[in-house]
Amino acid sequence: MSQHNISGSEAFDRTPQVTIRSVRTGGLRRRRARTAGAFIAGAIAAFIGGAIALAAVFSPTLFG
Repeated sequence: MSQHNISGSEAFDRTPQVTIRSVRTGGLRRRRARTAGAFIAGAIAAFIGGAIALAAVFSPTLFG
């Protein structure tokens, strides 16, 4: 037995479905792009930090 009692609703109508195209999509796309951007920024920061650390470790032997 159904709990929703939707008999006679438009859910059972045989008319063609209407596709709504005016709704802006992209919430998930923006979130994914923001996550990818943060990952790339973190990778660049880690690379720069590693380069600075290597320069700090090897600079006394290179320039001394």
